[in-house]
Amino acid sequence: MRLETERLVLRLPDRDDLDGYAEVFGDPKVMKSLGSEPKTREETLTWIERKRWHWERYGIGLFSLIRKSDERLLGRTGFLMWDPERWISAMRADLEGELETEIGWTLGSEHWGHGYATEAAVACRDWALGELGLTRLVSVIAPGNIGSIRVAEKIGETLEREDLPAPFPQRVDLYSLGKLPAR
Repeated sequence: MRLETERLVLRLPDRDDLDGYAEVFGDPKVMKSLGSEPKTREETLTWIERKRWHWERYGIGLFSLIRKSDERLLGRTGFLMWDPERWISAMRADLEGELETEIGWTLGSEHWGHGYATEAAVACRDWALGELGLTRLVSVIAPGNIGSIRVAEKIGETLEREDLPAPFPQRVDLYSLGKLPAR
């Protein structure tokens, strides 16, 4: 699977992305925005393998975000499945039943403020709502993460729910685009 924008290529992650992801997930500023500590290379490699498993299991997942001009890995963008009752992601557990589809983005801090996250998120949103036929997307964002909130708003998401009840390391809110599923 591959998507392209004017400046970016979004493709499936692979082990060759380790150096780029180790830089992104070793960055304290990036990890603070995610409510986590910097990751080791070994933890990052495990995470890449889990991302590939997510694609195989759910047919959707997070893309490696590559800048066309220099083929540099800038971060990730794409999709993550969530259990909407327990708010546990498919990166932490094998989920069943009705799931929410999160659209998310994480870029190395040196790439913040250049429009890459919005450009990639628009491509993902359009693919999901078009070709995949999804009718709803969500984003799980900490209230202090102003950059991610702006990206969510630029792709058409609005605040749906504050303070999700889950084992998050910090408070997170739910932004959404589309209609609520019937429960």
